[in-house]
Amino acid sequence: MCRNIRQLHNFEPPATSEEVRAAALQYVRKVSGSTKPSQANQAAFDEAVEEVAAATQHLLDHLVTSAAPKDREVEAAKARERSRQRYERAG
Repeated sequence: MCRNIRQLHNFEPPATSEEVRAAALQYVRKVSGSTKPSQANQAAFDEAVEEVAAATQHLLDHLVTSAAPKDREVEAAKARERSRQRYERAG
């Protein structure tokens, strides 16, 4: 599950609130061991997602770097190439 969490820092354009929330959701799913919580746990699950998203956004807003921002398309192409090579070796 957590391998779906992607780096969000130092991209141009910056990470969207949807990307931050998706990462928070993946994290809470991993920690809780549940992709769909029971009704009894839904409120705690949702609250945790919102708190993790807020903490993540706070972190992203306060990180500094001297590196040039990464291009999303270039990074996506690199990831596709790594995946292609991984599957070629496995096959």
